[in-house]
Amino acid sequence: QVQLVESGGGLVQAGGSLTISCVASGRIFSNVAMGWFRQAPGKDREFVAALRGSGITTGYANSVRGRFTISRDNAKNTVYLQMNSLKSEDTGVYYCAASANSEYWSRRPDVYDYWGQGTQVTVSS
Repeated sequence: QVQLVESGGGLVQAGGSLTISCVASGRIFSNVAMGWFRQAPGKDREFVAALRGSGITTGYANSVRGRFTISRDNAKNTVYLQMNSLKSEDTGVYYCAASANSEYWSRRPDVYDYWGQGTQVTVSS
């Protein structure tokens, strides 16, 4: 059974940085697309960033482009999200997602097959 476990969330001051991780275990393809989504209080889950299975192409939400960086280490089955210049509006539960068999990423959450339980990121001003 595929399992995704996020870690690294916490409380950070506005303008600060934080890196969260997602470790995948189980029978998951090494070249599948993976992404990060977040959900703020009272809001719908929204796309944050994603990485193509090859790791070459990336996609970002307009709200985080230039501030966040997604990367992966296939040897460790881990995906990272480096968050810089954090703002209060970045606060939310961040979820890791993975496709079962597609190498192409999407901004739509419904195309991902596996999800982690999320890690809370709180940005205080």
